[in-house]
Amino acid sequence: MITRELLEARELEMLAPWGMKSAATRGRVHEEDESGYRSVYQKDRDRILHTTAFRRLAYKTQVFVYHEGDHYRNRLTHTMEVAQLGRTLARALGANEDLTEAICLAHDIGHPPFGHTGEHVLDQLMVGHGGFDHQRQTMRIIERLEERFPDFPGLNLSYEVREGLVKHDTDYDTTNAQGYEPDLAGTLECQLANVADELAWNTSDLDDGLYAGILDVGDLAGQPLWQRVMDSLEQPYQPARLDALLRARIIRRLVGIEVTDAIEHTSVQLQAAGIGSVDELRQVGENLAGFSPELALANAVQKRYLYQTFYRGYRVVRMASKAEMILTRLFDAYVREPRQLPPPTLAKVEQSGEGLHRVLCDYLAGMTDRYAIQEYQRLFDPEERV
Repeated sequence: MITRELLEARELEMLAPWGMKSAATRGRVHEEDESGYRSVYQKDRDRILHTTAFRRLAYKTQVFVYHEGDHYRNRLTHTMEVAQLGRTLARALGANEDLTEAICLAHDIGHPPFGHTGEHVLDQLMVGHGGFDHQRQTMRIIERLEERFPDFPGLNLSYEVREGLVKHDTDYDTTNAQGYEPDLAGTLECQLANVADELAWNTSDLDDGLYAGILDVGDLAGQPLWQRVMDSLEQPYQPARLDALLRARIIRRLVGIEVTDAIEHTSVQLQAAGIGSVDELRQVGENLAGFSPELALANAVQKRYLYQTFYRGYRVVRMASKAEMILTRLFDAYVREPRQLPPPTLAKVEQSGEGLHRVLCDYLAGMTDRYAIQEYQRLFDPEERV
């Protein structure tokens, strides 16, 4: 039988000096017995997978709302891609795969419906009441809102997973590491989760945009990242259109280029800094994991293109406008008459002591796109059964 003690011993043998060993965890807020055959981070990963918040990601927007088509990424498939990429990066660099995967799986569970539009709308609605961002909401979910155990709220995850979530740092994340040694860098596993997240949306959003016909191959032809992929494929010409096989080949090669670059550059950074332990890595105070300057610049060019052409494309903007209307009208309706809320949610207004607005924010943030649309119909369509 493979016991937890044997797994911990294997980590000591196999992980690099900068890899976080599960036997060295700072533990949990609430003391509890650990598994006999899972490491602390494997147990954390499993707890995250079984949450209601994780399952809801299947009907939360990545870029396209669920009814736009069955083949686009949603927040759950994005999360799975991030976890797969994170494990690949961690394995190659001698980091702890299980810790990396746990951080990756939980990094977006605080996202509201309708993607970043939903986050912006809730933040505006909560002006004067503490605001909203999905990273803080993730911590609320794992520390308070998920109800799984009789003896404590939340999931009681290990320190290193919680630290990895508060120090999750990308273009779309607002980092506030108060209470988690903000002057110190996160573990390498935390940093690799950042890289995997950026890598996933930079490649998958390109894939979805091409599949949707929103992105133009001619516009991409002059970009350094696209040209690098084409050169690596020895593509004899710039195709005016992409069939499914060529698109898949391009995205697969792009992912390979990005992953290889991140592994090689991070390895060079670790060696150059002379990192010999997790503590030495933390003391650097900034992330060492990432892309080479050349690829980081190429990624930035593509991000600007995706923002201008894809995220601000008329189909995406139309749905974003609908999302703003749906969330704003729901919020205002509940504030005007809280008794429209389901009884368990209404009861939390008094039980939590945080006030109506924060309870409403939690309720709306927890909705899937589908449920928010259905709730809108129930409240505002006179012929819809309530």
